[in-house]
Amino acid sequence: MSIPKGVRDNYTTMLAAAASGDLALLECKDAITGVPRYVICAVNTKEDEFLFVPFGHMESEMNPYDRYLPPE
Repeated sequence: MSIPKGVRDNYTTMLAAAASGDLALLECKDAITGVPRYVICAVNTKEDEFLFVPFGHMESEMNPYDRYLPPE
């Protein structure tokens, strides 16, 4: 299984954000279902504004060991 380049690039960006202390966990609502999601975001600043770049969410509804199958 090959991981797409864009996903690898986002992962590298997420690691850099974590190393520099610019990673946040935000409680958001799912745009489709309205269910709360806990979203991992990089934090960018522009003047007085904070810009949050979402990477993915933490699993809160199911045990992640039950949600995903390992690569074969």
